[in-house]
Amino acid sequence: MSEWGFIVAAYLLGSISFGIVVSRAFGLPDPRTIGSGNPGATNVLRSGKKAAAALTLLGDAAKGWLAVWLAQRLGFAPAYVALSMVAVFGGHLYPVFYGFKGGKGVATAFGILLALSPWLGLSVCAAWLLTFAVFRVSSLSALVAAALSPVFAFALFGVGLLSATVLALALALIWRHKSNIRKLLDGTEAGFSKSKTASKPGQ
Repeated sequence: MSEWGFIVAAYLLGSISFGIVVSRAFGLPDPRTIGSGNPGATNVLRSGKKAAAALTLLGDAAKGWLAVWLAQRLGFAPAYVALSMVAVFGGHLYPVFYGFKGGKGVATAFGILLALSPWLGLSVCAAWLLTFAVFRVSSLSALVAAALSPVFAFALFGVGLLSATVLALALALIWRHKSNIRKLLDGTEAGFSKSKTASKPGQ
């Protein structure tokens, strides 16, 4: 497969929304119709099915990991590895299979970073876990982890294309959380322990 063919395949892989696929398999409501309307693991968890949420998280992370791992395994130049990162992430955010309306990209970004470097992925995961342990707010944890990911990338790789791509993904992820940022600023963002409140439409 050519590099460009692989990039197209990475985008199509990213376009598979495991939140929707898993919810259908479990007979659960479409996650786009409940809570925040985001087809991610946090919203699937609001259905009460922890197994479905775990599979969603695993699937969305795995597709990011697989695309980048394969790009490196096939010996692609850094530029094509970077494009593969953007393609699979872009597929998750703007999936062709679901009218270009996708998730916010947290799990997929984690998979991408883990494939790029286990130390990078684990550092970002630790940042998410620490923030969540203190504040119990999933969106805030994602924003802190996203903001720190370019810092960790520059520390590991120095200034270069891959670090710049991590920065671009982080900015895209933060942008996708703009509604959460507004709620955090005005104090209306629901914490994880308030899942019943968070499951109301519009929250």
